[in-house]
Amino acid sequence: MSSLDERTPETPDTAAPARRPRTWISYGVMVVVPVVVAFFLLRTGGDEGGTATGHLAGAPDPVAKLLFALPVIFLACRLLSAVSRKLAQPTVIGEIFAGILLGPSFLGWVWPAAYHWIFPDHLAATINTFAQIGLVIFMFLVGYELDVELVRRRSKAAVLVSHASVALPFLSGVLLAFALYPTLGAGVGRLPFSLFLAISMSITAFPVLARIITDRKMAKLPIAALALSCAAVDDITAWCLLALVVAIASATSMAATAVTVGLTVAFFAFMLFVVRPLLRRLFAPTEQGQKALPTTAVVSVLLAGLLLSALATNAIGIHPIFGAFLFGAVTPRGSLPIRQATEQMHSLTVTLLLPLFFVYTGLRTKFDLIGSDAVLWLWCALIVVVAMLGKWGGGVVAARLSGIGRRDAWSLGALMNCRGLTELAVLNIGLDLKVISPTMFAMLVIMTLVTTVATSPALSLIERYKRR
Repeated sequence: MSSLDERTPETPDTAAPARRPRTWISYGVMVVVPVVVAFFLLRTGGDEGGTATGHLAGAPDPVAKLLFALPVIFLACRLLSAVSRKLAQPTVIGEIFAGILLGPSFLGWVWPAAYHWIFPDHLAATINTFAQIGLVIFMFLVGYELDVELVRRRSKAAVLVSHASVALPFLSGVLLAFALYPTLGAGVGRLPFSLFLAISMSITAFPVLARIITDRKMAKLPIAALALSCAAVDDITAWCLLALVVAIASATSMAATAVTVGLTVAFFAFMLFVVRPLLRRLFAPTEQGQKALPTTAVVSVLLAGLLLSALATNAIGIHPIFGAFLFGAVTPRGSLPIRQATEQMHSLTVTLLLPLFFVYTGLRTKFDLIGSDAVLWLWCALIVVVAMLGKWGGGVVAARLSGIGRRDAWSLGALMNCRGLTELAVLNIGLDLKVISPTMFAMLVIMTLVTTVATSPALSLIERYKRR
C-alpha cells in the first residue's frame, strides 16, 4: 500500500509538463492551421462563383413559405371536415371546400395580400410536387381497396348497372360537348374535348362512396354491397377510357396513339401475369406461419412498387396514377403485414399529402372566370343537370332492369352519382393536358361539388320515403 501511495501522486506531476506543449502543438496543427488555410482559400478563390451564389441567395425559399402554409392548410381542412361531419357529409367535402376557400376564388378575392403572402407564385410548384405524390399513393390505396371477389359474386347486376352508368353519361357528355365546344372549346381539339367531357360525366368516386356507406351504417345492406361492386367496375371502366383519352390527347398521330395503347395493354398484362404472382410469393407467410417481411419492409416494397409502376405509365404516355392504381389492384389481399402497411400509408396520405392536393386544385380553380356572365352560369347549370341525369338516371334504369326494387334502385343511382376526389383527379389531368380551359375546369369543379354534396341528402330523402 505504501509503494502504491507513493507512485499515485507522482504520475500527474511528472506527466503534465511533458503533455502540455504536445497538446498545444497538436491543437495548432489539427485546428488552427486548417481554419487559416480554409479562410485563405475562401478569400482568394471565392469570387469565381459570385454570380451563382448571389442568385441562390436572392432566390425565394419555398421551404420557409411551405412551413407556414402547411399549418394553415391543415387547420382549414380539419375545421371544414368537422363542419362536414356535422352536416352528415363525408369529410372529403370539407377538404375540397377548404382548398377552394384558400384559393383565388375566395381568399384571393377577400384578402389578396394575405393570399399572395401565404401562397406566392413560386410555392405552387412545390405544392404540386407533394400533391402529385399524395395522389399517386392515394390511387394505389383505391386500387387496393377494390374488392374483386365482391364484383365476381355480383357480376351480372354489377356489370349491367356500372356499365350503364358509364355508357349513358358518356353519351350525354358527348352530346353536351357538341353544344359547349363553340363557346368553351377554343384552342382545343374537338375529339379530345368531347371524350374528356364524356369521361368526366361518367366518374364515380369509389373511396367517397365507401365512406358514405360506412358513415350511414349501410355496410351490411345488400344494396351497399351492390353499390360498392358497381363502383369498382365503374372505376375500372372509366380509368381505362381515360387512359385512352390521355393517349389520344398526348399523341401526335394515330400511329403514336396506337403505340401508346399497345404499350398500355402490354403493361396491364405484365402487372397481371408477372407482378401479381411475384407479390403473392413475396408476401406469403413462411412455413412456420411467421410474417415473410416486417411491416416497415412491406411499406418500403409497396412504396417502391407503386412509384415504379407510376413511372412506367408516365413513360408510356399516360398519367402516373394509372400505374399506381393498377399496382394496388394486383396487390394481394388478406395479408396482415400488407394491411398494416396500407393503414400507415393511408394515415400519412390523408393527413399530410391529400390536403395539399385539394389546395392545389383550389389554387387552379378560378370562379371569377365565370364571373357575372349569365350565359356561362347557364352552361354551368346545364353541365350539372346533365351529369346528374345521366349518372343517376342511368343507374336507376339499369338497376330496375336487373330486378332491383324501386327504392333500392333510386338509392343505387344516388350513390353512383357521387364523384368527389376521383373526379378532381380526372379534372386536373384534363387541365394539365389542356383539353379543357380554366373556365371549363371551374364549371366541372362546381359540378363535382354539387353531385357529391347531393348524395347524402338524397339517400336521407329516399330512406324517409321508404319508412312512410
